[in-house]
Amino acid sequence: MSKSNWRDRAGTTFTCEKQPAHGSNGMVVSNHPLASAAGMEMLAAGGNAVDAAVATQFALTVVEPMMVGLVGGTTCHIRLADGSHRILDGMSAVPKSGRPDMYKPVPGAAPEVYDVEGQENLVGPKSVATPGSLRTWCQALERFGTMSLADVMQPAIRHAARGFAVTPYLSDCIQSAAPDLARDKPAAALLLADGAPLKPGTRLVQGDYAEALTLVSQQGEKALHGGALGDRLVECMEKTGGFVARADLTDYKVTERAPIRGQYRGWEVLGPPPPAASGVHITQMLNILEGYDIASLGFGTVDTLHLLAEVLKIAFADRAEASGDPDFVKVPVERIVAKAYADARRSALDLARATAWTGGLAAAEGADTTHLTVADGKGNVVCTTQTINSLFGARFIVPGTGMIPNNYMNNFDPRPGNALSIAPGKRVTTSMSPVMATKDGKVRYALGLPGGRKIFPSALQALINLIDHGMTLQEAVEAPRIWTEGPVLEVEHGIPDSVRKGLEARGHKLTIMPTVAGGMNAIQFHDDGSMTGAACWRADGVAAALGGGLARAGVRFELPR
Repeated sequence: MSKSNWRDRAGTTFTCEKQPAHGSNGMVVSNHPLASAAGMEMLAAGGNAVDAAVATQFALTVVEPMMVGLVGGTTCHIRLADGSHRILDGMSAVPKSGRPDMYKPVPGAAPEVYDVEGQENLVGPKSVATPGSLRTWCQALERFGTMSLADVMQPAIRHAARGFAVTPYLSDCIQSAAPDLARDKPAAALLLADGAPLKPGTRLVQGDYAEALTLVSQQGEKALHGGALGDRLVECMEKTGGFVARADLTDYKVTERAPIRGQYRGWEVLGPPPPAASGVHITQMLNILEGYDIASLGFGTVDTLHLLAEVLKIAFADRAEASGDPDFVKVPVERIVAKAYADARRSALDLARATAWTGGLAAAEGADTTHLTVADGKGNVVCTTQTINSLFGARFIVPGTGMIPNNYMNNFDPRPGNALSIAPGKRVTTSMSPVMATKDGKVRYALGLPGGRKIFPSALQALINLIDHGMTLQEAVEAPRIWTEGPVLEVEHGIPDSVRKGLEARGHKLTIMPTVAGGMNAIQFHDDGSMTGAACWRADGVAAALGGGLARAGVRFELPR
């Protein structure tokens, strides 16, 4: 397959590395081909988008164990065929025994750094927060799906039991986390061969995890939230000083929230509300950008990137001042998403020079996430992001289960008295951005990506690429990105040297990055009922279509028979 080249009237060009998929009866886009194929099995068997999404999620816990697992957190955006939107908040929470002073901050650490003595909030059992991902997936399937949990979990169980080929991406991730993984016997036995990270092409079999998934397929969420898997997790916590107790697991509740709805040039953009920061700040940034002719400024020009950088800094300054779990912190959503507030912020912008925008405390957040976007031919769409926070989460395996827990306690401020300080039951603040864009009441785009604090700025840029720059879906997800929360501006290699120099001339301090955030995936919905799916070059993503094709950078995949 040939690569496509994109050029706008400002003269900016870039080349797409992958090919989109096209279909009419369904689409699954995820960050691994086996996960996308798992979702396609459900659609091909007559399931709906929720069935396919849950199958894809469970498969991702097998093939992307560094990113997602049963003991993690998730934000799920579902649009049903009747046009209603549901946001399911399954983010991890502080255990009931949590206290504002449960960790000892490293003396002299910067306010934006959550370093504690012994890295107890980052690695090991004391870093684990109460999980919500499994309960969210099971409840989404029960409420909105059509197939049994046992059926949708079969691909995941199969790949865990039979094994799969380690990708270069997974191998590199194991290499990055190897020093910590080596200190845990189960993790070292699974992921390190004679002390060395598994090489690409090695077959990874996860027998214990296959048994854990089988138990979940039989017992549902109760296997973890009150059953044998939960007992194993709690036993591990009790032996090693962790904080998650049985009552944390049994009492955890999935919260349904109304989406944030923003208006931009005749489009409606819908995203998750707090504790997710994305819906609020994407809306805020679009409100500010609406006052400029982005299309005329051109994609990737000095003018456009300077404007984007300044708007990102405004959003992060406001996020730092007003962010958190709405059950614990008053988040002024109405004020921040108001058009009048955007007018005031816009009036303070300097289009000629970089400005320092200040806020309160920054939010820590792991960048190692995964995302999937799924649609069926009946009008149901699922856009969901999930993670165990950092790469390989807490970097140990619960003995006998194959489960790698999250390290979400690292996302809370270890100092008492702040908005993001620790409190029992408080949920993690997240940048997860499962967003959808509608026009004239019809969904047109659904997209998301991994990347920690870089997620919602990247989602914003994809929306601008589609709405203002008129890119195709593949171009929009693959286009070069920038990111900043001030003072350093990160730019990808795809930004030309002449543009970098122009940005530096305006006062930006640049850092050149191989990637900004991770592998975005998205679906576009056309007037004739067909769909286009796209996954970008930044991960192992694959778009799979029902009534179309399955493509990834010139490679064809066949569904399991």
